Amino acid sequence: MRSLPEASVSVPARPLGYWLKHLDNLLDQHFEATLADLGVSRREWQVLNTLADGGPVGRAGLSDALAPFWTEGGPTLDEVLGRLTAREWIPAGPDERLALTDEGRAAHAEARARVRTTRATLLTGLTGEQYTQTVRVLSVMAGNVEAALAAR
Repeated sequence: MRSLPEASVSVPARPLGYWLKHLDNLLDQHFEATLADLGVSRREWQVLNTLADGGPVGRAGLSDALAPFWTEGGPTLDEVLGRLTAREWIPAGPDERLALTDEGRAAHAEARARVRTTRATLLTGLTGEQYTQTVRVLSVMAGNVEAALAAR
């Protein structure tokens, strides 16, 4: 793929990294506000949603699916699972396959409706094509960096 000549590239006032981090912080804040009265954090939502969409999954599979969202200093998967178990949204015990209980499915359904509204707010003013293109571009950029890191 050819790069555009430097002179023809319009550089935004702030770099990509700024907007990625800023948007992620805003999403955290918006999710927190959206789900606060349900007592559900963004990370808990991600676990609930992964279990709802993927059915029973092993702890390692869940950890792999959520790895991009877990950060240093944030809650661990075990902490989040402990909170969901305490609410009886996932069963307690040594079961190797994690799944939602009836209460967990009900909590997920209520949270999902709110998350859909949050996502609609995020996408206001964008066409489906613009969203798809944005995700594609970010995916290509991530792949480029992954390849460069692997080549070191």
